[in-house]
Amino acid sequence: MKGTSLWIMAWRNLGRNRRRTMLTLASIAFGVFLAVLSMASQDRNWQEMIDLGARMGGGHVTVQHPEYLDTPSLSRTVTGTGALLAAVAREPAVTRAVDRIAGQLMVSTARESYGASFVAFDPEAEDSTTLSYLEAVSEGEMFAADNPTGMVLGAQLARNLGAEIGDRVVYTATDRGGEIVAGLGRVTGLMRTGAPSIDVGVVLLPIAAARDVLGFAPDEATEVALFINDHRESEALAARLQEQLGDEAAAIPWFEGRPDLYAFIAMKVGGGVVMVVIIALMVAAGIFNTVFVSVMERLREFGIMMAVGFSPAKLFRLVVYESVWLGVIGLVVAALVTIGPYLYLSRIGIDMGAMLGDTSTEISGVAMATQIRFGIYPENVVRIVVLAFVAVVLAGIYPAWRAGRVEPVESIRLG
Repeated sequence: MKGTSLWIMAWRNLGRNRRRTMLTLASIAFGVFLAVLSMASQDRNWQEMIDLGARMGGGHVTVQHPEYLDTPSLSRTVTGTGALLAAVAREPAVTRAVDRIAGQLMVSTARESYGASFVAFDPEAEDSTTLSYLEAVSEGEMFAADNPTGMVLGAQLARNLGAEIGDRVVYTATDRGGEIVAGLGRVTGLMRTGAPSIDVGVVLLPIAAARDVLGFAPDEATEVALFINDHRESEALAARLQEQLGDEAAAIPWFEGRPDLYAFIAMKVGGGVVMVVIIALMVAAGIFNTVFVSVMERLREFGIMMAVGFSPAKLFRLVVYESVWLGVIGLVVAALVTIGPYLYLSRIGIDMGAMLGDTSTEISGVAMATQIRFGIYPENVVRIVVLAFVAVVLAGIYPAWRAGRVEPVESIRLG
């Protein structure tokens, strides 16, 4: 009998017990549905967290002094930032590149003094796509680039200082030479990011004024932040840049700059992979049970088929082909079942705000979103489909082998 005829026989065999076949297809579809939505909730959520972390400082790749990551200090700077920005702009993966000064300072009013981190940047060169703080200004406004005394405070920090819009705030820092220097700022805006550590401990300054106070050259900064569309390319981009930079500077991908965030995401992604594997095993177990029971019910039939000329190899292939058909049809049904909820959740998402209330969770200073939207990387869809299909086919291997081991005389007599 030709191979094509075995495929037709396998197809027809699925219709002999339609209830069992439908239950099997439902289990495949439901398993794939769970796996896709589980992975989709992670892919988009972690991507947004990584992108938010990049926009909160450093970018997806940060160019900085080779020793800055281990011992951050305003004495460890990158010079020639103008030429560096022009060079990285030629990288196809880079969408934006900006230079900044970041460090620690002390902010004081007549009432209180607090330590804080500061980010000095050019408001004309940046927007919310490179610095998320700009969209978090809830009171007042962002300072202009030509305002040497402009300053934006975290809302909780301003409350602790007793500062309001228009108030003067003195800030002191240690310059690159180790000397204590001071500057005067006037509060133009307050920001609320949802991350408690940011709202209580971050100050924004104009980079030109910061350079004057700290004694930096016009083309000197502590970091050059690079932004790309796909954070997964950050490691390759950093490696390419490092070859060009040599020992003068270090190109640091986001996961080295934010190890806490990376460890958290890696743990969650690992858990998601385990969940997908468990779902695949559960689907495979269900398929195995279905196919095995089907084989045991047809032992007499298989014995007759072997008595009239069927070889064990053909019986083996016949049962395997049935599993293949189940896998193909099951994946088609899974696609039809999954596409609607996936599109809805990718647009609307799930609002966790009501469950969390006013509390928020942050990892490495990055607040987790309360509105969870779904989105899955294409390669993960392929992995899930392949894993589900392989699991279904493998589940039919032993029943197929058992069918090929049928003794014709014995099976006919028992039947």
